[in-house]
Amino acid sequence: MSLDIIFFKKQLEEEKQKLEGELGTVAKRNPDQPKDWNTTYPDMNIMAADKEEVADQEEEYENRASFELELESRLRDINDAMVRVETGKFGKCIVGGEDIDEARLRANPAAATCVKHAQ
Repeated sequence: MSLDIIFFKKQLEEEKQKLEGELGTVAKRNPDQPKDWNTTYPDMNIMAADKEEVADQEEEYENRASFELELESRLRDINDAMVRVETGKFGKCIVGGEDIDEARLRANPAAATCVKHAQ
């Protein structure tokens, strides 16, 4: 199989930038572990005495934490795919070693497995 690696590398780099931008809206990089992100509290400018506002802030924080975990997981997948590009393993199933269908890679450039091993 002959994949346009330059095309897929560009797709991965663009998605990585987008994900890091989105992560920056709800989290900060962990200075001790740059690949890790820490959810930030929303700036809701609330009065601590108002229990409803505090509850709203906590709920918003939980929503942000969930979103941060989802984005961070996808970013990890993208970074892993970029390593596969650099090591010449991109487009090969990490389970069975067979080629990953190009249509699957176009739909999800971070795909690490063929359809057969996707579960």
